[in-house]
Amino acid sequence: MRIEALCMVGVCLLAGCATPGRLPAPPTVINDAEPAGFPRSVRLVTTDLRGFLRQAPQFFDGIRRAAAGSPVNILALSGGGSEGAFGAGALIGLSEAHERPRFELVTGVSAGALIAPFAFLGPRWDPELKAAFTSDQRQLLGASPTWRVAKRLVFPSPGKHDDPLFGMVDRYVTPAMVAAVARASERGRRLIIATTDLDSEETVLWDMGVVAEHGGPAALALFRDIIVASASVPGAFPPVLIRVRDGNHVYDEMHVDGTVTTSVFTFPLVADLRPQDIPPLRSGRLYMIVNSQLAHLPKTTPLSTVAVLMRSFSAGMTYKTREAIIDTINLASRLGMRFRLTEIPAEFPVTNVADFDPQFMRGLFDFGRRCALAGRLWLTAQQTNKRNMYPHAASTAADTTCPGDAEAAAGKPAPPQRATSIITSLRLRNGSVHGGL
Repeated sequence: MRIEALCMVGVCLLAGCATPGRLPAPPTVINDAEPAGFPRSVRLVTTDLRGFLRQAPQFFDGIRRAAAGSPVNILALSGGGSEGAFGAGALIGLSEAHERPRFELVTGVSAGALIAPFAFLGPRWDPELKAAFTSDQRQLLGASPTWRVAKRLVFPSPGKHDDPLFGMVDRYVTPAMVAAVARASERGRRLIIATTDLDSEETVLWDMGVVAEHGGPAALALFRDIIVASASVPGAFPPVLIRVRDGNHVYDEMHVDGTVTTSVFTFPLVADLRPQDIPPLRSGRLYMIVNSQLAHLPKTTPLSTVAVLMRSFSAGMTYKTREAIIDTINLASRLGMRFRLTEIPAEFPVTNVADFDPQFMRGLFDFGRRCALAGRLWLTAQQTNKRNMYPHAASTAADTTCPGDAEAAAGKPAPPQRATSIITSLRLRNGSVHGGL
């Protein structure tokens, strides 16, 4: 650690020497700039109401066509760094229990973006999903989080082949995967990945099926770059420059981790303003895998800059995720959809989400798989409130109760001053939580 600290000081002194070049960004937030050769439907700025209204009919008609008269199944996958192993294990456990729906719409952010293509393509891709989240990712991603941040100060935007995250994604995003996503997209199913455009400070939603249907090396390269960008935590991994064209003008956009602006999502932000423009998926089922904890056991924060920054980031992400869940609860209620979610329990021993320790990730993977196999994975909104409103004690991975054991984890009734949960105590933007969810 002392060597890493000295290295950090050294690279900070040298940081000003690194000035990687790029083209200017598009001059307006809402524009017609797209990667060369791809249609406008390849992506949507989440605040672009006009674009949403233009793309929504075809988008949702495809989902309904893919469902073929059955209830529409939607899966939303949150970010979470190394805690994404929980979602990977949960999906594989659902496959083994023969309880995994075929999802007509899958969305992913950050670690959720790494899981999303496998979740979208179904159980046949489980071996690749398991390998991606149970192999020793530290060998692929390099040294400790502290050293990765230090390296970024000197080399903020290295070549792609020098980026360990690019190398990891490149191993699993193959031409076969892109072709399989294209076939599913042709049948109306949708795979959506979120990135953050740092130039406009907006969330961008990418339709990976439209990317895949383009075909050829350009589709593979953009597919891979979007997933890398969605998982590129600023400071730890370099940003991804995506070249776009608007008429005769060529620009570079800088994209980073989707969780900078959104931790988990189901529909674009503007959909909450115009729910009448979303088909009434009254029999639909919405599932959310939260690859993080919605409540945390208190831990004494060391008096160090890195520790303070890490804990501050964690606190911000926790509250951002809670608010995203509230938005989802309200929109699902207004659309008459059934909503279920799962999360990593507060008592599960989590250390550092940026440290891809193979033993920790394997333990979390096995926990998610075990809970799914036992049929104790999913919670209603009320159950997750109940689970998180009671005090918890530290546990081991083997002793932690599954998310679906909300009643057992809650124990005795809460005292009056604890009667308001951590989620429902937040201001609901569009009315109260409905009991039917």
